[in-house]
Amino acid sequence: MANSSLSPNAASCHQEVISLEDVSFSYQQQKVISGLSFAVKERDFIGLIGTNGAGKTTLLRMIVGLLKPASGTIRLFGNNVDKFKEWEKIGYVPQKNSFNPLFPATVREVVLSGLIGRNKLFKKLTKADYKKGEDALLAMGIVDLKDKRIGQLSGGQQQRVFLARALINNPSLLILDEPTVGIDTETQESFFHMIKHMHQHHNMTFLMVSHDLDMIRSYLGERPAAQNGKLKFHIKHSHETQDCVEKDLAHSLKGLREQMESGKEVVLIGDRNS
Repeated sequence: MANSSLSPNAASCHQEVISLEDVSFSYQQQKVISGLSFAVKERDFIGLIGTNGAGKTTLLRMIVGLLKPASGTIRLFGNNVDKFKEWEKIGYVPQKNSFNPLFPATVREVVLSGLIGRNKLFKKLTKADYKKGEDALLAMGIVDLKDKRIGQLSGGQQQRVFLARALINNPSLLILDEPTVGIDTETQESFFHMIKHMHQHHNMTFLMVSHDLDMIRSYLGERPAAQNGKLKFHIKHSHETQDCVEKDLAHSLKGLREQMESGKEVVLIGDRNS
């Protein structure tokens, strides 16, 4: 894919949130990503699809600094990923199978850890921080699990916890690696409604890996905006004239919360026996 922005219609006033220049990555001697260059601007929604082994998760892990490219440069909000410090701007939900179930923390602790940047490991949490944590727990339907060890939960329940953790800080960039794996169809629709609202009315950028081709194409368009090897990038840019007055997590997840408060059963992640 040639050097170019994936958002040609984006307003020039929108800064680049992610920038990759000629990035390549190999596992042993097998090239997975080769010469990938693109820029993602504020309010872009990138849907990343590709076959198994195409490099989708590898790309996300390079962007959040968990893997280093063999060559090329990655920047976040204008800063080289190696020197980037403002990790609170980024929410990241990895694939479920990347989590160590023996990790010794409660659900509440895991969710609240989303408020603590990598350079603020000993930050003292405020009352407002704990309120955000309660909002996230409620929005994801896991209040009753808050004192349980994360390793005691089912895979679906764990995914709920990590979604809450990623959203708690109302991040500028939300990176999701197969966030709806294990979710029933009805709740997938609620989840996508939520993130579409956040994209359309809040200053948030999305990069999401998904196998849900219908969802990707219905919102981001039938044809990919760009391609690199087996990786395909679908894109939609949002530049609404009016933003929501409310910016907090509780408002962004209003639809899901209203369903729960009205007594309608909402199974957010996992099967109904979780």
